[in-house]
Amino acid sequence: MKEWQDGNLVLNQPAGHVENNESVIEAVIRETKEESGWLVEPIGLLGMYAFTPYEGSDTYHRLCLLCEAVDETHEPLDNDIVSSHWLTYDEIMALPHRSPLIRACIEDSFNNPIISLSFVSDQFLRPEKVIQ
Repeated sequence: MKEWQDGNLVLNQPAGHVENNESVIEAVIRETKEESGWLVEPIGLLGMYAFTPYEGSDTYHRLCLLCEAVDETHEPLDNDIVSSHWLTYDEIMALPHRSPLIRACIEDSFNNPIISLSFVSDQFLRPEKVIQ
């Protein structure tokens, strides 16, 4: 997907945050739908990454999950997303990226084994289940 960052149109992968009472898998499906307009099925964990854009800034942590496309939703994209695309490797590498994590995840998808989604616990504690 393409989005604006500091006045530049850059390429990014669907990303975001996990909401309260939402599993990582649910967040991946929701964020991808909101930012790309596609319903996906996560099939494996590629890796865990950390990126600090500049000294003194926050460090961003990313879980990169590989997904299979299920269907295009035709729903409006998030307001900050300009467009969503299917691109070849060469097309992706020729465009400016939002962060170096994009290249790292793509390269790792060619070179590293896929980790089972069982590694990502889909369970979370709800307040009523916390033992005092």
